[in-house]
Amino acid sequence: MSRKQLARSGGDLSRLGTDDTGATMLHLDMDSFFVSVELLTRPELLGRPVIVGGRGGRGVVVSASYEAREFGVHAAMPMARAMNLCPFAEVIPPSHGLYSSYSRQVFDLVADVTPDFQQVSVDEAYIDVSGAVRRLGPPVLITSQLRSEIEARTGLSASVGIAGSRVVAKLASTRAKPHGQLLVPLAATQKFLDPMPIEALPGVGEKTRESFAKYGIRLIGDLAAVDEAWAGRVFGAHGHHLWRSAHGQDSHGMDREVKDRSISAEQTFAEDVWDLSQLEHELLRLADKVAHRVRADGKVATTLGLKYRLSDFTTLSRSVTLDAPTDLAREMYEALRPIVIGLREQKSKGVRLLGLRAAGLMDFAISGRQARLDEPEHAGREAEVALDDVRKRFGTAAISQASLLRKHPNQD
Repeated sequence: MSRKQLARSGGDLSRLGTDDTGATMLHLDMDSFFVSVELLTRPELLGRPVIVGGRGGRGVVVSASYEAREFGVHAAMPMARAMNLCPFAEVIPPSHGLYSSYSRQVFDLVADVTPDFQQVSVDEAYIDVSGAVRRLGPPVLITSQLRSEIEARTGLSASVGIAGSRVVAKLASTRAKPHGQLLVPLAATQKFLDPMPIEALPGVGEKTRESFAKYGIRLIGDLAAVDEAWAGRVFGAHGHHLWRSAHGQDSHGMDREVKDRSISAEQTFAEDVWDLSQLEHELLRLADKVAHRVRADGKVATTLGLKYRLSDFTTLSRSVTLDAPTDLAREMYEALRPIVIGLREQKSKGVRLLGLRAAGLMDFAISGRQARLDEPEHAGREAEVALDDVRKRFGTAAISQASLLRKHPNQD
């Protein structure tokens, strides 16, 4: 971390520690996203003050490069004010449609890590990796690999906070910028929060900051030190919420809601797909990806879901309960293929998106799964487990099912 980042944190972040046990909540925030996307095709502007926004009389700043921010320019600022602060900045009008395209690429990569994420804007999300630790390793490693994959695939950089709650993860990602990651171990949560100014907490604006200051509360640690009942009496429900935030707790407390765990994958096509064979090929690819994750978690699925989005954005969902639990791509494919065929025959529009979800998960050890009588010797599961071993050693792209290796005629 830079000295500037350390100064913004209000303390020595190097002393927080490296134990990421239980720090399974990530806050991912793309670095100067709109500017960074524009600079992918304008590399000559790298290192210069750049502003994305409208130049008209009422134009506002959409995003500013870190070089422009050094002059006080920030998002939502009137463009006239921004140009007074940084008159030599390069102004680029927003490229509508381009940002959502890159956003989809980023969050497709997030979905490869876990389906348990909440995208809160085009460039920001909370990611719960508790269900991915067994498969991918500890949170810090997951974060490093995700950031590297995003940069390799898109050319964009992301900053990530790693903590035990959303509020702390968000504060950590802010202090990790630009192009960094910051772990706040559970045991160091209060140490991390206490020296920060109270306005660092989400939900504390200028008026709230001034109200706190009347009671001598200027740092997060000041608020954490008072009684919650007092905070509630003086500031109402908002006071209770902020008091919990000052202790690193989300509004619902540290306990996460019990969820019906599922594992999913989906693909948005660059162009609408009309060809049934291409849809079948994509269904098998998604089944291969989902089944790999199910096996990695030591689970089997008892139900499967299909998402089928048409060119007019109509989204159809179908589900099937399996005769026997499965963790095999071929069985998932065979269960959902008739549904895909039926939908393609019934609907006259092209397909924009296809998705597959494995749900009703249970431990493989207690599933009672047995080989079917019609399975040949050295059957499906042995082959797919062998693929897992190769992927574990050489990466997920190293090998695939033979039918996925043939190139579809409609693919580039």
